Amino acid sequence: MLSINIICIGKIKENFFKDAINEYSKRLSKYCNLNIIEIADEKLPSKLNEKIINNIKNIEGKKILAHLKKDSYKICLDLHGKQFSSEEFSSKIDSISLNYNSSITFIIGGTLGISSEVLNCANEKICFSKMTFPHQLIRVFLLEQLFRAFKISNNETYHW
Repeated sequence: MLSINIICIGKIKENFFKDAINEYSKRLSKYCNLNIIEIADEKLPSKLNEKIINNIKNIEGKKILAHLKKDSYKICLDLHGKQFSSEEFSSKIDSISLNYNSSITFIIGGTLGISSEVLNCANEKICFSKMTFPHQLIRVFLLEQLFRAFKISNNETYHW
């Protein structure tokens, strides 16, 4: 069975996000082994500059890198990544699981984004939207799209 890891910066505090994450995690258990790794985010000072931003991203990036498995196909969620339709995303997941290995790791950065070191080690970068969303909501989006992708690839109703 395909293993899907989601490494994300920041804890989920809101119950409505937790409920959605738990629901999609339960639904996905039929299709994959899901592992969500939450990494504490760095506290942001009241004033930011480029040096502070890069320092925080690098600290968070080192924490992410410590959790990456070498044999996993790594996908960063990034505003500069490729956008997919739901059908294309489903095909992508199928292709990775058939042609690479049985583990995919998605990386969701914190408030300031993902360090260049983490972006450079990714096999791929994807973008759900050019709009900016809170990382908690992106986690829900990712889980929903993974569920939809499995439904599409198994020709099951849900997507239509």
